Amino acid sequence: MSYFSLLYLNSILSEGIVQKFLSGQEISFDDLSVEEKKRFQRAIASGELSKMIKPWEPWWSKLSARKICLSKEGTQLVQPLAEEEMEDDTEDQDSSKIPLGPETPLPPVSRLSSKEPSPILTVHLVDILYSYCFTLRLYNGDWGSDPLGSVLVICSVSSVLGQGGQPETVLEALSHCLQQTCSPAFRHMGGLQFGFGVIDDVISLVELGSSSLICALCDMHRLVQEAGKVAKSEKPRTSRRDEIRSSIRHAERKIYFIMCWVHEQPQEAWSSLAAIVRTEKASVVESQSRGKAQRLNNKAETKGKCLIQEIQ
Repeated sequence: MSYFSLLYLNSILSEGIVQKFLSGQEISFDDLSVEEKKRFQRAIASGELSKMIKPWEPWWSKLSARKICLSKEGTQLVQPLAEEEMEDDTEDQDSSKIPLGPETPLPPVSRLSSKEPSPILTVHLVDILYSYCFTLRLYNGDWGSDPLGSVLVICSVSSVLGQGGQPETVLEALSHCLQQTCSPAFRHMGGLQFGFGVIDDVISLVELGSSSLICALCDMHRLVQEAGKVAKSEKPRTSRRDEIRSSIRHAERKIYFIMCWVHEQPQEAWSSLAAIVRTEKASVVESQSRGKAQRLNNKAETKGKCLIQEIQ
């Protein structure tokens, strides 16, 4: 933290709270006094606090993401860091490093299910990847600090993981994800424009190919497992806790299945899928632009009308 950032924190929080923060102790909103809470909320509203947070760089945007190699069984291999990444500080490497692949060989899909894989699994993959990128963006890359909260966000955004949804087209999957992004719970992130940025993240991941997709899904799978441990340790037992644990189990199974399915797909499949996602994003953007233009026209026409006429 810079000297000026520290000075700013001292201006809104007590010395005791600042010292707890610097020592690495957890601080909750309830730890603040009434006056500190007011100053803190004003700082959030003004955008001053956001200036102190270093923007997170997604791992899939790094040069080394293009060089990920997994074994034939889908397991992780030791990989060298790119020279520029070796110069990054430790904090950056922790939050932006490429997630490791599976530790054990991925089984064939035929061993996981007697049914033939559905042709709409590509659509489900897009839905799941959107929730992955969205949640990492929401937590500025540090979703491991709150595994249970992160998974609840994933299940809120993804219809496949959270609601057992079965979207049949990429447009249907993206539309649902964008609706959630613009919902009251998440629209503070930037609404539709933020959602379009997340779609770009999905496109980038898909274009990287099978190895990167497996690493992303494996990252999700580990997080869901960690969230399951947290949910299991929570007491007392309630119907809400049981519901969350059931959602976590479903998400864990689905992500693992998709990961095994991705491992079996030909590399050329991903360029086609990326092109489809890019086309559907363009159609949504165009649709939004037409809708905005129509609303402006309607507003202009309304202004031009005489709404109140004098009675002769």
